[in-house]
Amino acid sequence: MSVVLLVLSLVGLLAVLNGLRPMRWTPLLLPSFFAAWLTVELAPQLLLLTVVGTGVCVAGGALSGVGWGGLTVMTLAALGLCWMVLQSERAAAVADAALAEWPDSGEPEVHVAGLVRRFFVPMAFSHPDVVRVVDVPYADSSARNRLDVYHRRDKPTGCPTLVQVHGGGWVIGDKKEQGRPLMLHLARQGWVCFAPNYRLSPKATFPDHLVDVKRAVAWVREHGHEYGADPGFLVLTGGSAGGHLIAMCALTQNDPEYQPGFEDADTSVQGCVPYYGVYDLAGETGTKAAEVRTKRLLAKLVLKTREPLAYQRASPLVRVNTDAPPFFVIHGRNDTLVPVAEARLFVQRLRERSGQPVLYLELPGTEHAFDVFPSIRSDHVVRAVGRFCELLRARSLR
Repeated sequence: MSVVLLVLSLVGLLAVLNGLRPMRWTPLLLPSFFAAWLTVELAPQLLLLTVVGTGVCVAGGALSGVGWGGLTVMTLAALGLCWMVLQSERAAAVADAALAEWPDSGEPEVHVAGLVRRFFVPMAFSHPDVVRVVDVPYADSSARNRLDVYHRRDKPTGCPTLVQVHGGGWVIGDKKEQGRPLMLHLARQGWVCFAPNYRLSPKATFPDHLVDVKRAVAWVREHGHEYGADPGFLVLTGGSAGGHLIAMCALTQNDPEYQPGFEDADTSVQGCVPYYGVYDLAGETGTKAAEVRTKRLLAKLVLKTREPLAYQRASPLVRVNTDAPPFFVIHGRNDTLVPVAEARLFVQRLRERSGQPVLYLELPGTEHAFDVFPSIRSDHVVRAVGRFCELLRARSLR
């Protein structure tokens, strides 16, 4: 049993160290990301398992020989997990500081989530007050042109509208997998949320993905009222590749180039909230991750070209303009897949060229995809994004 304790403690400590400082060596990039992501966002649950597992080993007679070393290492791993939990809780203050950049943002909302739900029930993907309508068609060019609708069970009318676009590197992903904590939160508050799928590469070639997102926005503008939405007020959100697509959608509002067959449709939006988005397709930031992304993914599967102009036209950093709507950019400082440098430069450029509010939330100790399930950190960020959306709505009504 002492050997078991030592082995478990070493595995646990390696996971914690990787979570605190993710490995960025290219061959191990994806395994490092997945391990860090789960360790950081499930730190409270892992801490509980660490305490229980250590207790079982000790009760089984592990405190002999190498068992004492195992106990010491396990204690260090537990301390690292405690630090992660504290960082997750501090996301509330960081989010409030980001919101304070909005003029007249008012007092931050009081967090009301219960201790048990926040610490021990991280996989709640439904709510009794919210109804999900599945697979509503918004176009007929592909079987992927379907969306889900989230609305409050009593189905109020004239509700503000959110469109959530999933990520997955433009090649995988589904509308039911991402953004659900935010959509459930807003739907309970009286919003109507739409989550579309879109065509995926390698079958699709960019800008097919963006065209589908714009088709979904145009459909919501026309049919959203059937589900209680106010199609005159629409906010975009999405993560990773979805963050790229919504940023492009917000920066190319009503651009007929990306609206073939529906050139006259209204695809304007009142706000954009990208999570850990991909903003640098043209290699401006010079990061290793951007270089690898271009060589191994974009050139072969998504854009299917090495023509520099194609990457510039598909890059939100290049497409920033004076007509950009308000943005709330959210990124993790420890993001392994999309370096935080991309978000920082994107925000800088937006603030230089856009006359609209641009808020930026950079989360310490945070990996990519942190909001997939309702962890402590994502709970705080959902509250902040909900507040931002309400501020946009109040501004629109004024």
